[in-house]
Amino acid sequence: MSKELWLKRIRNYAGFLGMVLPWISLIGALLFRGTQPSWSDFSISATYYVTPALTAILTSASIVLMCYDGYDKWDSFVTTISGVFGLCIVLFPCKCNVSSDYVGFFQLPIKVSSILHCTSATIFFILLAYNDIFLFTKHEESMTSKKKIRNIVYIVCGIGMLSAMILMPLPIHFDAKTWWIEMIALTFFGISWLTKGGAFKFLND
Repeated sequence: MSKELWLKRIRNYAGFLGMVLPWISLIGALLFRGTQPSWSDFSISATYYVTPALTAILTSASIVLMCYDGYDKWDSFVTTISGVFGLCIVLFPCKCNVSSDYVGFFQLPIKVSSILHCTSATIFFILLAYNDIFLFTKHEESMTSKKKIRNIVYIVCGIGMLSAMILMPLPIHFDAKTWWIEMIALTFFGISWLTKGGAFKFLND
């Protein structure tokens, strides 16, 4: 298998996992309604306590990112570090109404774990957005008309992820606010990686 074909498969796999994670976690939470986090602060991260979806899917996606062999060392480094912080999201659970005093693999106090979780999630999406805007747009491809369109998709997705992160701390309140914002950010991630992987044939040269 050529390196280019392998890269396309890796990108498509990562993009697919990102897009299905919000919905699988939601379905899992609905199946365990008796112990689910409250809808007022419902999030993908909070489903860690009621369904294995977050742990299984995000760990898989993070390992894929950590093993990603990009076009150059910087490309590989950024993606690998993204995977590390994605794994940290799983290792350090967030605080919600069903969390206990000590949580996660390391059994840290919930306040400490939640800070590490939120910090990791923020850096995770910032790195993914950086990858979209500055790395996916420059690599060794001729600047065809479709490549220009793909670059627009990458930039829009990167800005979309950053915008979602900006919305998170704003004093706007509605049920499952965090889940909606996470879903939007992961959808942008999925679209950009599926585009880079050639999943959308109409965008390919």
